[in-house]
Amino acid sequence: MRKLNRDAVEVPVCLAELSPGVHSWDDVKNKAEIRAGLELMQGRRCAYCEGSLDALGQHIDHFRRRHHSPELTFNWNNLYWSCYQPDSCGRYKDHDAWPYNVDDLIDPCVEDPDSFFRFRSDGTISVRPGLSTLAKHKAEETLRVFNLNPTWGRLRTMRKAVLSSYLYMVDDASGFALTELQDIFKDELAATEHLPFSTAIRHVLTELEP
Repeated sequence: MRKLNRDAVEVPVCLAELSPGVHSWDDVKNKAEIRAGLELMQGRRCAYCEGSLDALGQHIDHFRRRHHSPELTFNWNNLYWSCYQPDSCGRYKDHDAWPYNVDDLIDPCVEDPDSFFRFRSDGTISVRPGLSTLAKHKAEETLRVFNLNPTWGRLRTMRKAVLSSYLYMVDDASGFALTELQDIFKDELAATEHLPFSTAIRHVLTELEP
């Protein structure tokens, strides 16, 4: 999960043409316009796991489920592009994660996930130390509800496989100060910024593991 900037994308026109209580989600005839806007914001990566939507399937996800918050059915701020895997992300949130309070989840357009999570070279994600009780709870609930960090899960295996290509670079940079790593790897970071699991790559290259 990474910080996303919704303000950089115009609200799809088709959403303004529909009203909660009058129309249903099935009445949206131009979902391609919505997906195009989400792609501008996210790239072709899941908003939650950062996996490739081309490889993992895709659907438009309501962060706050429309069955529970029907007034937000056509609200642009409530929509993300999620992968379509049943064991994680939007589908898992909606079908297998209950009970949860959506206010306890990190919204990547509102809060910066970097403040909550640390991606590691073995493919796992840990909660950053030193968080307040509330922030720690949000981090743990977000990992649980989107099922982002199962100990031996599919996502961990995928992240670990991607990160294995960068571990030699970390070894070559051993001995440099943490503050120097961002500059050392600036070209690599720029080249990988739009790739799947780019946050995990960035953390491995620029944060020393304990």
